[in-house]
Amino acid sequence: MRRSGPDLKNAVLRHLAVAGLALLIGSGAVFAQSGTPAPEQPGKAPAANPADVNRDNQRKTDEFVEATQAISGPAGNPECVWLGRRVVRLMWLDDLDTAFRHLDLYDRFGCPGGHVQATFRCLTRFGGQIDPKVAETLSSRIHACWINPGAQPQAAAAAPPATPATAGNATPAPAASPSPAPSASPAPAK
Repeated sequence: MRRSGPDLKNAVLRHLAVAGLALLIGSGAVFAQSGTPAPEQPGKAPAANPADVNRDNQRKTDEFVEATQAISGPAGNPECVWLGRRVVRLMWLDDLDTAFRHLDLYDRFGCPGGHVQATFRCLTRFGGQIDPKVAETLSSRIHACWINPGAQPQAAAAAPPATPATAGNATPAPAASPSPAPSASPAPAK
């Protein structure tokens, strides 16, 4: 039993139509991906100047050298400084999962965990002085706390003592009494 001519033509045309439809659908996605490039967005920073990149790299190198000279022991090693400062930054930014993964690496390099704790404690003392909109203030404060974890904010160091001491039998001056509270409402006159 042989197929007739028109049925064969219809089958071939059906297969060609299905293949053409698949090609059209696939090419739509290709054209959607390959358009003209979008103009530069205003939120993105322009390409960095090579001089700025060199200056930034030199600053980072100087920070590692400063840490090595200021801190004796493994906390001054460059890998400990780099990982430790990252851990403290991530903890400050509340990314604790990533901070703990970095802390595992920090421990694996034999770096002292107590230094991360002391640095984070120092950073919390300076919390009011860190501008969340300027990333460099956080970086510089983390570095300063890494170098000297016992640092104190200037405002707290210059604060006067809370209560003055009295000598002998002298009685301390009474504290200012609060003003009398106003009555809830006056009684209406009859």
